[in-house]
Amino acid sequence: MNAPALDPQVQTCEPSLAQSVPLQPAAGASHAHESARAQVQGLAPYVDDMAELKGTLYAAPVMSNVAHGRLRGLDGSAALAMPGVVGWVRAADIAGDRLLATYAHDEPILAGDKVEHIGQVVALVVADSVMAARKAARRVQLDIEPLPAILTVRQALAERSQVLPPVTVRRGEPEAGIAHAAHRLSGCLEVGGQEHFYLEGQIAYALPQEQGQYLVHSSTQHPGEVQHWIAHALGIDSHRVTVQCRRMGGGFGGKETQAGHMAVWACLAAQKFQRPVKLRLDRDDDFLITGKRHPFEYDYEVGFDDSGLILGLKLMMAANCGFSADLSGPVADRAVFHADNAYFLSDVEIVSHRCKTHLQSQTAFRGFGGPQGMIVIEAIMGDIARRLGLDPLDVRRRNFYGIGSRDVTHYQMKVEDNILEPLVDTLARSSRYAQRRQELARFNAASAVIKRGIAITPVKFGISFTATLFNQAGALVHVYTDGSVQVNHGGTEMGQGLHTKVAQVVADELGVPLGQVLVTASDTSKVPNASATAASAGTDLNARAAQYAAAQVRSSLAQFVAGLDGCGAGAITFSGGQIHSPKQARHFTEVVRQAYANRIQLWSDGFYRTPKIHYDKTTLTGRPFYYFAYGAACTEVAIDTLTGESRVLKVDILHDVGNSINPAIDRGQVEGGFVQGMGWLTTEQLVWNAQGKLTTHAPSTYKIPATGDVPEHLVVDFWPEPNREDNVHGSKAVGEPPFMLAISVFEALRDAVAATRPAGQPVHLVAPATPENVLRALS
Repeated sequence: MNAPALDPQVQTCEPSLAQSVPLQPAAGASHAHESARAQVQGLAPYVDDMAELKGTLYAAPVMSNVAHGRLRGLDGSAALAMPGVVGWVRAADIAGDRLLATYAHDEPILAGDKVEHIGQVVALVVADSVMAARKAARRVQLDIEPLPAILTVRQALAERSQVLPPVTVRRGEPEAGIAHAAHRLSGCLEVGGQEHFYLEGQIAYALPQEQGQYLVHSSTQHPGEVQHWIAHALGIDSHRVTVQCRRMGGGFGGKETQAGHMAVWACLAAQKFQRPVKLRLDRDDDFLITGKRHPFEYDYEVGFDDSGLILGLKLMMAANCGFSADLSGPVADRAVFHADNAYFLSDVEIVSHRCKTHLQSQTAFRGFGGPQGMIVIEAIMGDIARRLGLDPLDVRRRNFYGIGSRDVTHYQMKVEDNILEPLVDTLARSSRYAQRRQELARFNAASAVIKRGIAITPVKFGISFTATLFNQAGALVHVYTDGSVQVNHGGTEMGQGLHTKVAQVVADELGVPLGQVLVTASDTSKVPNASATAASAGTDLNARAAQYAAAQVRSSLAQFVAGLDGCGAGAITFSGGQIHSPKQARHFTEVVRQAYANRIQLWSDGFYRTPKIHYDKTTLTGRPFYYFAYGAACTEVAIDTLTGESRVLKVDILHDVGNSINPAIDRGQVEGGFVQGMGWLTTEQLVWNAQGKLTTHAPSTYKIPATGDVPEHLVVDFWPEPNREDNVHGSKAVGEPPFMLAISVFEALRDAVAATRPAGQPVHLVAPATPENVLRALS
């Protein structure tokens, strides 16, 4: 990784001999993350690091200890009498709507007459210190009459408990395809959820301003939605609320909607007491209050021929949504969209249930339903291969989407950029898949206790928000008279390198060194109505909007120079910190100063909306995605048949990032996404007890992958082809697609389990593949 020569905070923009040396384009090269140096020095502040205003108060949640019940009363007398306690906030104190401004409008800000999960926030205690507020919150007495609770997907299906109606997508005649097939299989699969475990917990700091306005510092992926929720709850207009976010210490989807809760609660307290209020959740409380990745359960029936080609598939997928809808609708929709993954399904029916349970309201998580859709079709491919005694990779290849035929998805989108076969073939050769499979067979035959497995699984992941309206972005580019450039856009930085990539794109558009460009905090008062930084579309949307804004400034400067030199504006070029005309080259800063003196606009806005996409949400058909990102992973694992313990031994990845804007950042996203996906499928188990309490609510009981879990052999290569669609710099999204490469781990584990039993027998492995679940699969 090549670090910038100078710290952008102190780099001068004055013309110099060094800046006249030709520079390589910023985009396409590995540059350090814009905050990397500050972060390792401890100089990159997060919300809890900000200097607090005099008089700041601290809020702590009062939580339900019952999964489902009637809330008959609250007794806060003991809490309010404790030292340092200023007061409390209850549902009756809410000036605006008592329901959060979610699209389903089904979640109370604070519980009113009923509670629907353990950890649901009933009230807030406000005190002059963090610990005083937290201790007092635990002294509030709740009078709750318990009611029967629904805690599992199967129970919810039986009782028809749902947050949203079920959805069915159908093509062809799957029943006939299954009935006439030479082979038939039926089965089920259970896949657990996942805690986001962002390093920086949920936090908001609300500051009352003059004339009924509020400034809120929020660790959020969606400042615009936080602004909207706050205004809705306080009963004021949105223009009175400004939400800022300089950076998050991780988000992974957990701060797309649910960061809004913290901000709303902090603002309610700030409104009541007219003092700044900070609310930072304790990690245990964060686990109990916030939603996770949706656990899914599946039933399937499939018919196929002797080669493994699927002739008919009926699939039921049921999402455990928790007590409210949150983002469960679009998450479940995307699971339906990605239930094909890389495979053409000629005759298929997919029924999607959105189950209501009395648990935390599950929410967005990296992949946003895509992993839950892909894993079941990959499991089916593995099951078909074992039934037929074929190599699972051959069965997968047999079902790949084609080019020119067999190229339309079950939701009626034509796959126009298919690179599946050459990409998978290249990985199979480079990873020595066929040879290693033979070697593993010999190893397993000689090893009674340790068994190994190997799998290659592909990824075809659609890029765009499925809700078409969110595929838009805005940005501002300001050029100052010293030649420095400031950029603001609607995206948020959560460590993924979005601001760095945006700066690279703007630097190239203006032809200036990267260190001359600074991206500032996301701010609703600068770019309004911005979409969430999600769906892997952060760079696609915001870098393109910033590029358009920079292009406007560039055009103004080009026309100005063309007027000076008597040529057309098209003859003016920008590179190496200089502006070139057919007559002469001038330093960028020199031209900027002259342009300012001639009253030329040196700032502009830019707006981008994704082309070509359309989608009918009632039928789940159309073109919801601008393009697909592809990839494949070859993973080798070992299991101990006596203990159920497993280890990932080797991973080879070939991933499609298009023309990478920043290869170092993209490589980090691929590696990190894979390891996080590996955790979802191996160690990260969420356990609720019979009362509905999450018992794995701390690092002591909830295990994310550690450095020792990452295999020494982890090789990542990029597919050498630009995006075939007109995307910024020919790049492709890289945030979410690599996560699903880790499905190869799960399939390799199932392959290892299969090595312990006679050929043709099914493997029933529950995800995550903890030692206990592996032992159950072995038995």
